[in-house]
Parts: sequence; structure tokens; C-alpha cells
Amino acid sequence: MDAQLIAFTGVSAGLVAMPGADFTVVVRNALVSRRAGIACALGIGAGLLVHVTLAVVGVAAVLTAVPALLRALQVVGGVYVLYLGVQTLRQRHAQGEAAQEDSTARPLRQGFVTNALNPKASLTFLSVLPQFVPAGAPALPRTLLLALIVVAIALVWFQVVALLVDRLGRWLRRPRVARTVATVTGAALTAFGVALLAGPLVAV
Repeated sequence: MDAQLIAFTGVSAGLVAMPGADFTVVVRNALVSRRAGIACALGIGAGLLVHVTLAVVGVAAVLTAVPALLRALQVVGGVYVLYLGVQTLRQRHAQGEAAQEDSTARPLRQGFVTNALNPKASLTFLSVLPQFVPAGAPALPRTLLLALIVVAIALVWFQVVALLVDRLGRWLRRPRVARTVATVTGAALTAFGVALLAGPLVAV
């Protein structure tokens, strides 16, 4: 592995691990069950694959060149994350019922939509990836490799988060603690949604 790939892996790991809407929605689902948390993490990985595809075919560059389109994506993403936040706050007194009602499909969908509608990923691919493409090297294969590294890191990281939350689940699911965690999680998701809606384009 060359020095640039090592450096890129470190930078990507830092960006992926940075708390944001993806992290919060994984915690929210992992509190329900290990399966829900892992499914949500897989959904986030699938959402990143969307951004990878967009970057490779050049659509992400078009979105950046036309601010109105990127802003529209940000607004839609903001509305969805805000909805998740409000829903979490409303359900914080019924965590046990939510645990019984949630299926694997629901957290998978939440992870996918939360990531796919967040413009941060597209902006990251377009601003960071080109810096790690050696001069004179074929851009497409290298960019695809870098993008897949990001997806792999995200899949590992968010599954670790889901498993850690599940390991602490017995304590976290105590009624009083569960309400507190759900309140914090819901407030965080609401804040991320408001930040996306408030604009300008922000990295949340």
C-alpha cells in the first residue's frame, strides 16, 4: 500500500468517525436491537455506494456545479433527518413498544435514506478524493478504489458502533436511561436536520 493510500485511509477514518446524522441514527436503531443497528449500518453503506456511483459517473460534479440542485438535496435530507428526530422525541416514552415493532427493513431504509440524502458525502468525495489521485495516474480506477475504501471504513465503523451500543444495551434500555438517551438522540437528529435546512451547505 502506498503512502497516499495510507494517508487517505487515515483521513477517511477521521471523517467517517466524526459524529453526525449517520452516527446518531445508528445509535437510535441499535438501542432497539443489535439486528436493527447492524441493518442501519448496512443501509448507510448502501447510501455511500450511491455517492460513489454519482462521483464515478460525474453526476456529483454536476450537482456541485449547480448549487440549486445540491441545495434541493440538502433540504430533502434535512426534512428527513428532522422527521427522524421529532419521531424519536415523540417515541422516547415507548422504547419497549418500538423495539417490538421495528423490523430489519425499517432501520435499513433509515440508514440508507439518511446517508443518501446528505450532501456531505458528495462534497467529501469531490473535495478530498482528487487530492489522493497521483498526477498522471488513471483517474477512474484510483477514484473508485478510494471511494470503496471510504465505504469499507464506514461499514466497519458503524457496525462497531451498533455492536457497542447493543453490548451496553441492558443498561441503556433501562426505562430511565432509555428515555434520556432517546431524548439526546432525538435532539441531536433534530439539530442536524435544522442545520441542513438552515443552510448554507454545511458538513454535518
